[in-house]
Amino acid sequence: MKSYDEVPVVYDDYKPPKSADGRVHLSNPHLADLESDTLYHLALGTSTHNLEDMFGDVKFVCMGGTVKRMHEFAKMVARELGLDGGEGDAPLVDLTAASNRYSMYKVGPVLSISHGMGVSSLSILMHEIIKLVYYAKCTNVVFFRIGTSGGIGVPQGTVVITQQAVDELLRPFYELHILGKIVRRPTDMNEELIEELKACENSDRATSEYQTVVGKTMCAMDFYEAQNRLDGAFCSFTLQEKMSRLKEISEAGVVNIEMEAITFASMCRSAGIPGAIVCVTLINRLEGDQVNTSKAYLEKLQQRPQELVLKFIKKRLQMMSNGVNGSTSEEHH
Repeated sequence: MKSYDEVPVVYDDYKPPKSADGRVHLSNPHLADLESDTLYHLALGTSTHNLEDMFGDVKFVCMGGTVKRMHEFAKMVARELGLDGGEGDAPLVDLTAASNRYSMYKVGPVLSISHGMGVSSLSILMHEIIKLVYYAKCTNVVFFRIGTSGGIGVPQGTVVITQQAVDELLRPFYELHILGKIVRRPTDMNEELIEELKACENSDRATSEYQTVVGKTMCAMDFYEAQNRLDGAFCSFTLQEKMSRLKEISEAGVVNIEMEAITFASMCRSAGIPGAIVCVTLINRLEGDQVNTSKAYLEKLQQRPQELVLKFIKKRLQMMSNGVNGSTSEEHH
């Protein structure tokens, strides 16, 4: 009988060279053989839509878990950028409505997209969105994941900018099973982009009612057991074991836990796209497992990372209007 532990492991450290023209250059040679590429989960395609006309001006791709959150973010972007026609909440069109899977709104140079929950849902979206900006010939595009998380030793409402994504075993890579092999890809984030976000946050530090921190984010494959919760349908460990593990995680530099970071970080790196993860903490996991705060207050907390990313977008657009291309290096450290 074959041992399930005897599986080849491949470390895929590929990172595309810096793009001279600011466009995304993909390393999949098979795309050139396609007469038409159907982005099935977006209900878009290269032969059915003029993707360059529709999306060629996109500079910022912002994604988050729920449809409502990203719809509200799109409305916020429209108001702040003056693209709502002065009518407050202008109607927004879901460009992927026909797919019945994700929702996507375009507001000027900004895409606001729901990615669902967990790495599998995010991975599908990332493949098709990366191909979308490739086919649309977008230049100097930046990706953001704007979301929620559980904090580790930080107060509820803290905004966390991810410096490095790790899995439940604190390993800094995204693991895939491809052709019968374990393939591991790095999950380092773009340091230059992190510094730009910190600079945007620091401009309002004196009046901020909450803290913004930079640290490691643990990505879990599950909301309950893999996040060391006691309140799932199953639990095989004690409160003492849970607290011991959470303290180990904290001592390793992890400040929050969510369910998408390793995939987002790895895929941005593999595509040569500068990307950042900005999440708010809904709970301090050292104090409990359940999120009992009112929905109204949670929605208010969810605006915090959105506001930081929007500050970045406005700053970049101002730079571009002043003749600076606003590109961020794809270098990761």
